[in-house]
Amino acid sequence: MSDRDIKVYLWPNLITAGNLFCGFAAILSIFQGMRQGGMAAAAADTEIWRHYIQAIALIFGACLFDLLDGRVARISGQESSFGREFDSLADIVSFGLAPALLVMDIVLYEFQNGIGEIIAFIYLLCGAMRLARFNVHAGKDAPEQPAGHFSGFPIPAAAGVIASLTLLILWLGSDRPEVLARFKYVLPFLMLLLSFMMFSRIQYPNFKKLNWRTQRSIPAVAGIILLMVVTVRFWRFMPAVLFTLYLLYGLVRPWVSRRWRQELGDELEEGEDERESAAVQAFPEVGETEGPEKKVV
Repeated sequence: MSDRDIKVYLWPNLITAGNLFCGFAAILSIFQGMRQGGMAAAAADTEIWRHYIQAIALIFGACLFDLLDGRVARISGQESSFGREFDSLADIVSFGLAPALLVMDIVLYEFQNGIGEIIAFIYLLCGAMRLARFNVHAGKDAPEQPAGHFSGFPIPAAAGVIASLTLLILWLGSDRPEVLARFKYVLPFLMLLLSFMMFSRIQYPNFKKLNWRTQRSIPAVAGIILLMVVTVRFWRFMPAVLFTLYLLYGLVRPWVSRRWRQELGDELEEGEDERESAAVQAFPEVGETEGPEKKVV
C-alpha cells in the first residue's frame, strides 16, 4: 500500500492531534513541578501545586478530545485505519505515560528498591497492550466486544480515574498535609487495580449510540443538565465521583435493569436498531465508512 492509498481525514485527526498535544503539555507540566522540587517542596511553595493541577486539567482535556474525534469521524463518515492507529498512539501518551508520571512524582518516588517505577510501568504496559489488543481485533474487522460495549476498562477512563482522584487528594491536602500524607498512598493500589481492569473481560458501555437523534424523557434530560451544572460548580471532586461510578458500573451492570440501561444509553431501546438502519439508508454518506471503525479505547 502506497502513501496515496492511506486515507488521512483532516478534522478527526486534527482533534486527535489535540489529544496528543494535551498529553505532551501535561508531561511538561509534571516535569516543571519535578524541577522545582516536586511534592516534597510543594508544601512550602504554592506555585508547584499549579503545575500538577495544570497537568490534571490537560489530561481531562485529552479525554474530551478523545471523546470527540471518534464521534466526528463517525458522523462525517471519515473513519480510517490511519485514524485508529493515530488515536492509539496519542492515547498511550495522554492516558498512559502522563498519568504514570503524575503518580510517580506525587507518591511513587517514596518507594524504595524501584517498586514505584515498577508500579508505574505496569500501568503503562497494560495500557499499551490493551490498545494493541483492541487494534488487532478492529483490524480483523472482528470486534472483541459486543456492539456498543468495551471489553475491559478503557484507558481514557482509567486516566480519568487517576487524574480525578489525584485532584481530589491534592485539594483535600492543600491546607491539611496530614490528609495528603495519608490518602496519597491510595494511588499506587489504584494503578494496579486499573491495570487489571483494562485487561479484564468486564463490559463497559461506550455510549456510541448516544447522538443528536437520541431521545430521553424530560426528567432524564433535566437530570443530565443538573449533573453538568453540579460538575462545573464542584469541579474539585465531581470528576472523581463520575469516573469512579463508571468504574463501578461495569461491576454491577449485570444486575442493573434493562430500563435503567436504556436510560443510561447502555442498551438500545426496542426498535432503535431499525430506526438507525433507516437513517443510514437515507443518508449513506454519513453511515458508510471506508475502513475499520475508529473507537475510543
